[in-house]
Amino acid sequence: MDNSVKNLISGDRVLWVALALLSIFSFLPIFSASSNLAYVIGQGTPWSHLFKHFVVIVFGFALMIAIHKVPYRYFKGISILALPITFFLLIYTASQGNLIDGANANRWIKIPIVGLSFQTSNLASIVLLTYVAHFISKENFKLLRFKNSILPLWLPVFSAILLILPANLSSAALLFSMIMILVFLGGYPLRYLLGIFGTGIFFTVIFILSAKTYPDFLPNRVDTWINRIENFIFLDGNEGNYQIERAKTAIATGGLAGVGAGKSVMKNFLPQSSSDFIYAIIVEEFGLIGGTGLILLYLIVLFRIVVIASKANTIFGKLLSLGLGLPIIFQAFVNMGVALQVLPVTGQTLPLISSGGTAAWMTCIAFGIILSVSANSNGESSVLGQDKNNNPIAILSETN
Repeated sequence: MDNSVKNLISGDRVLWVALALLSIFSFLPIFSASSNLAYVIGQGTPWSHLFKHFVVIVFGFALMIAIHKVPYRYFKGISILALPITFFLLIYTASQGNLIDGANANRWIKIPIVGLSFQTSNLASIVLLTYVAHFISKENFKLLRFKNSILPLWLPVFSAILLILPANLSSAALLFSMIMILVFLGGYPLRYLLGIFGTGIFFTVIFILSAKTYPDFLPNRVDTWINRIENFIFLDGNEGNYQIERAKTAIATGGLAGVGAGKSVMKNFLPQSSSDFIYAIIVEEFGLIGGTGLILLYLIVLFRIVVIASKANTIFGKLLSLGLGLPIIFQAFVNMGVALQVLPVTGQTLPLISSGGTAAWMTCIAFGIILSVSANSNGESSVLGQDKNNNPIAILSETN
C-alpha cells in the first residue's frame, strides 16, 4: 500500500476495504432505483440523486477518516457531554407535531443551511451505546447494587427509548435490544437484566394499549405497526402487502445472475426502491449471486468487528466496537429480511447502500470510532480482560 494511503488511514485494513466495496457498489443500485423518484414521483433526475449519493459517501468517508484519528478513549467524555444535547434534540424532534395520514411522523428535524433532514434517533443510538459501553467498562458488578445503576444507566436509556418509540418502534426496539446485549456482554448481573427486559416489554405494552384507548391523546404509529404485523402474518394480496408483493416479484425475476445493472423493471413500481427495499432491486439486477455476495460482504464486516473487539486491550474498547458495530449489521439483515419476507416491514435502510444523508453519516461515524479502537489498541495501558478492580469481565475474557 502506498505510504500516503498508510498515513491517511490506519486500523483494520480488511474492514476499510469491505466498507469501500460496499460504498462503491452502492452507486449502481442507487442510480438505477432512483428512476422511481425521478420519473414516477417527479423528484429530480437519476443523475442528481447519484451526485447527491456521491457527496454523501465522500463526506461520510471524510468523517470516518477524521474520527478514526481520535484516540477512542476520548469518546468516554464525548458521550457524557453529548448526552444532554442528544436528549434536547430528541425532545425537540418529538414535539414538532408532524403527522402523515394522522400518524406520528416526528422522526426528523430539518437542517436549514444544507437542506437535509436529520433523524435524531441515529445520533441517539451512537451516543447512548458509547455512554453505556463507558459505564459498563468502569463498574465492578460484583459489588454493584441495582439501585446504584438506575439513575446513571437505566434512566438515560429508558428516557431516550421512550422519546423514540412513538414515531419509530423498530429503531427503539433495535436500540433497546443492542443495549441489552451490550450490558450482558459487559457482565451486568443476569438477574437484573431479566427485570429490565420485562420492564421494557411492560412499558411498550402499556404504551400500545394507551394509544389504542386514547388515540387522540398522543399521536403515534400503533395502527401502522399492527397493520404491518397483520399483513406479514396474513398474506392475502391486499393493498397493505403491495410493497412486499412487488419486492417478491423483483427477487423472483432476478434468478441466478439477474437481469443486469440498471435493467430493473420493478424499480418503477416498488415504493422506497432506493432505500427500504433496495435489496429487492439488487437481487433483481444482480441475481442470487449479487444478493449472496452482498450478504457475505456484511458478514466480513461483522467478522472484522469481532476481531477488532477481541484485539482491543481495554474493556471499553471491546464493548465500544461491539456496541456500535453489531447494530449496523443487525440493521442490514433486518432490511434484507423485510425484502425476503422473513420479517414484517420496519422501515430500516440498508447501511452504506440505501440512499440518504445523515443515516449514512451516522454509520460512517460509528465505523470511524470502531476503526479508532483498531488503530489505538496497542496504545492503552489497561489490562486485557479485567476491569479497574482486576476482576475478569464476565463474557469478554482475554482473547489475544
